[in-house]
Amino acid sequence: MAIEITKLFKKKQAVILERWMTNQLADERLREDLMSNEDLRAESEELITALVASLNESNIENPESGDFDHVIEILAGISISRARQGYSPRETGVFILSLKEALIEIAQEEVKDPKELNIANRKLNRLLDSFSIITFETFIKGREEVILRQTDEIAEISTPVIRVWDGILALPIIGTLDSARTQVVMESLLTEIVESGSSVAILDISGVPTVDSLVAQHLLKTVSATRLMGAECIISGIRPEIAQTIVHLGIDLSDIVTKASLASALQYAFRTLKIEVRKSAVKSAV
Repeated sequence: MAIEITKLFKKKQAVILERWMTNQLADERLREDLMSNEDLRAESEELITALVASLNESNIENPESGDFDHVIEILAGISISRARQGYSPRETGVFILSLKEALIEIAQEEVKDPKELNIANRKLNRLLDSFSIITFETFIKGREEVILRQTDEIAEISTPVIRVWDGILALPIIGTLDSARTQVVMESLLTEIVESGSSVAILDISGVPTVDSLVAQHLLKTVSATRLMGAECIISGIRPEIAQTIVHLGIDLSDIVTKASLASALQYAFRTLKIEVRKSAVKSAV
């Protein structure tokens, strides 16, 4: 029976492809904005060709067979690609599950003996279900890679070190500080201090929603690291509610220069570096 069903699929490969495409295109949630029907057909044809070529009597009941390495490689590539393109798990799952549906439909049409059909369906279900699991596992791995990359990109964007003046750096912090983000903040700030030779760094926390003992400890670590690099550190953006919280928590910031606004911190930095900024008189045109 195994030989008959595999020979049947080899004979009906073109029919299976068309049936599979029909099943996929019938899905109301098909993402034509992410992939054209031509590209979808090309992916489907590549996979069905590899699958039919790999099938034989001994491996149809053994999804772990090395004969399916090429099939699994194609599935993995498709899954990762779809994860990066923005497909949902359901949309990715439909791709492989609609193939199983097409194969079972062909088997039901061609295999007349109920017992043999039941055996064939059991084998197909086991094989395609195994491929479905591989597809989902690979998709999740690809999605995790996308999320990690986006997290890193957001972290870089949310911790920009700005050279506001010669010798003065500013680091506006937006959002909550945690251990991982504190590490990114310190690395970015210390790297910029070395590259620019700056002697004053301003940490602006006006975008930090709340300050608790953990956030305060992270700030103190950043200040200490900055001082070890030979730069003076100023914390700005201390709102009244944050000041009250710090007092209630008993956090000692007495040895750190703090300012209510970034403008005040910048003025302090100018005085520290003996920089004087004046308004120039604008002469009216004659």
